[in-house]
Amino acid sequence: MDIKARIIIRKGAQHRVENGHPWVYQTEIGEIIGQFEPGDIVDVYNHRQRFIGRGYINPRSQIIVRILTREQESIDKDFFRRRIERAWAYRKRFLAEPDYCRLIFGEADFLPGLVVDKFGKYLVMQSLALGIDQYSAEIVSILDEMFEPDGIYERNDVPVRRLEGLEQRKGFLKGNFDTIIQVKENGIPFYADIENGQKTGFFYDQRENRASIRPLVGGAEVLDCFCHTGSFSVHSALYGAKKVTSIDISEDAISLAKRNAALNGVESCCDFQVANAFDALRAMSDERKLFDVVILDPPAFTKSRSALEGAVRGYKEINLRGLKLTKPGGFLITCSCSYHMDRDLFSAVIVDAARDARRTIRQVDYRYQAKDHPILPAAPETNYLKFMVLQVD
Repeated sequence: MDIKARIIIRKGAQHRVENGHPWVYQTEIGEIIGQFEPGDIVDVYNHRQRFIGRGYINPRSQIIVRILTREQESIDKDFFRRRIERAWAYRKRFLAEPDYCRLIFGEADFLPGLVVDKFGKYLVMQSLALGIDQYSAEIVSILDEMFEPDGIYERNDVPVRRLEGLEQRKGFLKGNFDTIIQVKENGIPFYADIENGQKTGFFYDQRENRASIRPLVGGAEVLDCFCHTGSFSVHSALYGAKKVTSIDISEDAISLAKRNAALNGVESCCDFQVANAFDALRAMSDERKLFDVVILDPPAFTKSRSALEGAVRGYKEINLRGLKLTKPGGFLITCSCSYHMDRDLFSAVIVDAARDARRTIRQVDYRYQAKDHPILPAAPETNYLKFMVLQVD
């Protein structure tokens, strides 16, 4: 394998990457020796010429190099096979339902820019960076050989690809099948729309967190805001909730949520409403409605640090309203999937909201994302999900 270019990190900027972070930023480059084409494999060295890692380069991106390996090994089909086999072994070790999981979680599985979700006999794949996109054919071939799926679908219709100079596209990579498929989570069946649903069609990252709500919802009246396709709602109903009121702004998501409730025989205790959750929370708060359990699982309010101030206001607003809607002794389950809203800041926002809502809170649990979304301690960006359970008085 011919490595055409060497990337030298400038003195003083090498520590983050040497400590295990897989990204090299444009601002950290001291010198580039040799010629390359965007997407080529390059070697990364520190200013003392010590080898740090090998990865792919794209000068169009602020993340100019994404490191694939810390060894001087060939980046070829065998390399990707070893990585995918390692990821699959990890899932089989830790998951009760490995056939339904995030099979590849990008940087945290040492395949930066690659996402693969396993939905039983179907796979959904995203390649979010130029370097990994160039190996798509090899990766699809490996997935086909390893898992023999009935179908593979491509969800490369995400705006982040434009930053890499890539087109947006989606479609069949293997087979031609109904893209409303059934998945399982905690033994519960759900419909997922892998063609038009958010991200890849289903969010596995709350799996263990959804299972953890069982002690909270028995006999309870539950409000589930930002319910998407109803996973928290259906879990609540199956775990014994008396009534579940579920709200989402997407008509398509609510339509699928209703199907998921019917699939599990809990439609009689589930009320799904299409509404803006901010408006609905405000209206119910003004009406002094109360619930035993309030669940807030919003989409990311910010994808950049520059928008963090607005995100803080958004999180405070929904949590203030959620706290006011929780009966004394009841529970607020509140989440954030915004990486830039770190755990300490999220806690501070909740404390601030409780003060303004004149509620006393105590923390019951504070959890992370599911185990098929592993965390690299050296790469805090991989630690993005906050799931907090609070008792409210």
